[in-house]
Amino acid sequence: MMAKKPPKPAPRRIFQERLKMTALPLYFEGCLLIKRAEHQEYKHYWTELRGTTLFFYNDKKSTTYVDKLDIIDLTSLTDHNSTEKNCAEFTLILPKEEVQLKTENTESGEEWRGFILTVTELSVPQHVQLLPGQVIRLHEVLEKEKKRRTETEQLPNMSVEKEKEPVEGCVEVLNPMPVCFYKVSRKEATEMLEKNPSLGNMILRPGSDSRNYSITIRQETDIPRIKHYKVMSIGKNYTIELEKPVTLPNLFSVIDYFVKETRGNLRPFIYPTEDNLDVWQGCILVPRKQKHSKEAGHNGECL
Repeated sequence: MMAKKPPKPAPRRIFQERLKMTALPLYFEGCLLIKRAEHQEYKHYWTELRGTTLFFYNDKKSTTYVDKLDIIDLTSLTDHNSTEKNCAEFTLILPKEEVQLKTENTESGEEWRGFILTVTELSVPQHVQLLPGQVIRLHEVLEKEKKRRTETEQLPNMSVEKEKEPVEGCVEVLNPMPVCFYKVSRKEATEMLEKNPSLGNMILRPGSDSRNYSITIRQETDIPRIKHYKVMSIGKNYTIELEKPVTLPNLFSVIDYFVKETRGNLRPFIYPTEDNLDVWQGCILVPRKQKHSKEAGHNGECL
């Protein structure tokens, strides 16, 4: 008897996983053919526009993106006359690269053009050939993006919250931090990964010196292994202590580095919101069985 194939993720589950992974609102999605500088040919992706970032997935049902493109600094969008019938082609001109996009039909191309220009220019473009309902959607997205940016700009002012004492029996997670950040010790992070493998296998936590950070991961090989990586805060950047150190501009990029380098085998550890998350004064509280304990120094290891 042939073995049954594993069940495919339900659409709602896929949406929730992508939302947790990106931590950004979904504005538009669809098939796109992408050609970046390092590619000789177009590559086909299921693409999502979340905030001002394009996330690329191998297919519509993948929960982990394989690449992404930040378009907030878009210089211009240039349309091209496609050599293929009923296709739309245009180029996104960014400060450091030019990315060519192709859609399966002209209507889809006009929609992508409208949504991209709306979120990057913070205004609905006047010369888009869309139906009234689609234009209304652009205005809705515009208001959401304006609100998101306003809230994001205000986040640094919330740093005073860090001085507050955490609620007894809970682990306090504060914004603006990656969703897999937990204020736990090395031992507690290890226990969280071992007891809840289905929730993810990567945790960002404070370092033992309280100034830097550490990444704890659980690798699923023949024998599950726990590894720890130091993430040093140097100026405005963060350096992962590997055999060849990697320096990145923020902690979100640190998490993204581990996800991309392992092709999605490492996933941020996130408690499901329905079951055991509670929101209190902007903090996420999760059950905690023991008090914070200090651990010895960390061993920086390589993937």
